[in-house]
Amino acid sequence: MRTLLIVNPNATSTTPATRDLLAHALESRTQLTVAHTQHRGHAAELAQWASTNEMDLIVVHGGDGTVNETINGFLPLPELNDGQAWLPRLGVIPGGSANVFARALGISPDPVTATNQLIDLLTLERDRKIGLGLADDRWFTFSAGVGLDADVCEAIDNSRANGHAATPARYIRTTVRQFFRARRKDPTIRIEIPGFAPVGKVHYAFITNASPWTYLNSTPVHTNPGTTFETGLGVFAVRSMSVAPTLLLARQLLAANGNPKSHNLFREDDVPSVRVTTAEPIGLQIDGDFIGKRNVVDFTSVPDVLDVIAPQPNRVRITP
Repeated sequence: MRTLLIVNPNATSTTPATRDLLAHALESRTQLTVAHTQHRGHAAELAQWASTNEMDLIVVHGGDGTVNETINGFLPLPELNDGQAWLPRLGVIPGGSANVFARALGISPDPVTATNQLIDLLTLERDRKIGLGLADDRWFTFSAGVGLDADVCEAIDNSRANGHAATPARYIRTTVRQFFRARRKDPTIRIEIPGFAPVGKVHYAFITNASPWTYLNSTPVHTNPGTTFETGLGVFAVRSMSVAPTLLLARQLLAANGNPKSHNLFREDDVPSVRVTTAEPIGLQIDGDFIGKRNVVDFTSVPDVLDVIAPQPNRVRITP
């Protein structure tokens, strides 16, 4: 087995010790090449190289942004996929501040434990086929967001550029600050889903491909608990930014068996596609990275498109 290990040395919890442990474990079972990312977009370039050279496995040691870059580097878009592209399997060892994708797959947030999981699954030859989401022409693994969530990601990116770590406390402070800024604006988002009446006057929306949508330290946050890697996309569109309804909704999101409902919320957990439009350009985030501002974004569910080394899912049915 030929393996490429992509390491983001600048990720929040990536350490030389963990990298060396992971490399040693993989070297004992595979023909290993190790590459460190050196700039934004480098993981995509390395993943494309691995696919071109028909490597069997890509293991990413980094955060959600590095994982997203890697997938977008080697996985062709549906309209360009003629079935001839070489598609490596993907393994993930958490190394970022949130690691939502890995944790949603059942991979331990502890890098050492996750390394042992990966080796055990490789030994047992256990793969998992999952679906992904598309935001226009970019893959996303667990979530995309327009409005408030994107504003928070943009502010966090700016903080990182100024040398501040992306800690849970910083995310909370940034979210509160951006919430009170955003609530003064008119709701301009319109949601269109096949088979549903259009939903207008939305303040912000999450489009998810898995649940949890994110984590607050070790606490999972569920916007669409019925959405999984094996279903369509989840839509969570909020039509009020009044403080009291927002606090009630936040309480539901953090509940152990959260199943958020509100007359100010439009929620569907399994849809094939979503179109989001706005009168004025609005922020878009994909897997926690701020992408820019858009007037229109088309989201599409693409099932069974990625082979990952991860535990099999627990089958739990959520009643909407």
